Amino acid sequence: MSSVAAEITSTIQSASVKRHPSPHHDLNPSTAASQKRPASPTASLSSNSTSSIPISALKPTPRRANLPPLPDLRFEQSYLASIEHAETRGRVAWITMRDQVIFPLVQGTLWTLVLSGWRFWNRGVSFRGASFGATLRKWWWGVNNWEIPNEGK
Repeated sequence: MSSVAAEITSTIQSASVKRHPSPHHDLNPSTAASQKRPASPTASLSSNSTSSIPISALKPTPRRANLPPLPDLRFEQSYLASIEHAETRGRVAWITMRDQVIFPLVQGTLWTLVLSGWRFWNRGVSFRGASFGATLRKWWWGVNNWEIPNEGK
């Protein structure tokens, strides 16, 4: 049974990930932006035109030659890595259920509880005048020996 899970994993991975892409087959078709031709200001401007081409367009700032590769943030790669060592179909189903249903549900529930608790706490604190801003203001006024207005209420 472990060979079946390994075969499914290798089939999915080999069908979707191209380790050595062909530049003639896998590149996007060329567009007008793909061709690098220097601008010629005399060809596009007429003699009676008063507009001019800015220097920044004629001599753009050079870009850094070697940029680091972009990380692969697709779901497929992390999913294939997590089911790589799954021995049975049930284990693959459990990993899929965990990653697609359980973890997002728990994350959303916890985030909603945190936001709801924050709103409830902040609403009660701000009405009583015990919010962080009110505390900071009272402290600052006390440090400067200023009279705190409406302290008797």
